[in-house]
Amino acid sequence: MTRIPCALMRGGTSRGPVFLAEDLPQDIPARDALLIEALGAGHPLQIDGIGGGNPLTSKVAIVGRSARPDADIDYLFAQVNVTQALVDTAPNCGNMLAAVGPFAIERGLIAPCDPETRIVIFNVNTGKRIEAVIQTPGGRVRYDGTTRIDGVPGSAAPVLLSFLDAAGSKTGRLLPSGMAREVVDGIGVTHFDMAVAAVLIDATDMGKTGHETAADLDADRAFMARLEALRMQSGRIMGLGDVGAMVVPKPVLLGAPSDDATIAARYFMPHSCHTALAVTGAVCIASACCTPGTVAHALARLPEADAEGRRRIVIQHPSGRIPVEVQQDTRTGLVTRAGVVRTTRMIFDGHVHTHDHAA
Repeated sequence: MTRIPCALMRGGTSRGPVFLAEDLPQDIPARDALLIEALGAGHPLQIDGIGGGNPLTSKVAIVGRSARPDADIDYLFAQVNVTQALVDTAPNCGNMLAAVGPFAIERGLIAPCDPETRIVIFNVNTGKRIEAVIQTPGGRVRYDGTTRIDGVPGSAAPVLLSFLDAAGSKTGRLLPSGMAREVVDGIGVTHFDMAVAAVLIDATDMGKTGHETAADLDADRAFMARLEALRMQSGRIMGLGDVGAMVVPKPVLLGAPSDDATIAARYFMPHSCHTALAVTGAVCIASACCTPGTVAHALARLPEADAEGRRRIVIQHPSGRIPVEVQQDTRTGLVTRAGVVRTTRMIFDGHVHTHDHAA
């Protein structure tokens, strides 16, 4: 057996181990085999690893110094399948992103400032940059604070994440099919790629409202089968090919808001409904709300933009709501920045024991 340094961290509404890239095998099959063993993938409880038996707690962040002139650190996200021995590095995870900056400071990759530290993170999965602002009073990462996010108990210090020019994260185009709205198998959808590739669906076309609980949606097997069939068709339309073994595109049910929010959403990962909402999903939905012609725009109760093109989009999800500040170019209408506040916590810092997977 071998000991691999790692920190188990909560990032937003997700949780998983965070590793330094230099501590993992450089050979991808060997690295993935190590991650599968470390998290205990292949068993619904992940009983033989540190995964939590749920897609939200079976996530991995891999962090290293960046060689890019426009970024400070690189971040590779890996989604480790719970019940199968699979690792998917196709998407980004914006919730785990909240843990990346603090981890980089703790490991000495970034020199902290006082009272806060700005870090530009290059997401290797999508080729996009995110600016993170970490609270570092006295040059130390602060985890405690008064910021609350729905889906997480208690409060903590805020981490501001600003996604920069996030369009085309997987397909290279904001509208991969070239259409703002189209009909697939009788269902009104928008294929949209902003921070994550997604298929945005008018919930009423599938006999839903967009306000159902995650458990009720997961329990409707006929609905879930139809959703997966739609996702497979959308994957081909978006140029992703056969997406059966991929977690993108993410299906998202959208409905009109029930209160003073902008829109209601139910986000799938893709084979179960998220109990809250992925950060990348929130950025995607909020940006689509601001894009005329999309399913989201038609359903949204859209606030007016300020003189600089900023809007506060509030998305309802199964655990509450998440606000996203979207900024659009006042001339072109294109979304140039989307900001989300998350929190994070270091749970333990030590080693995980696995077999030697060195290539």
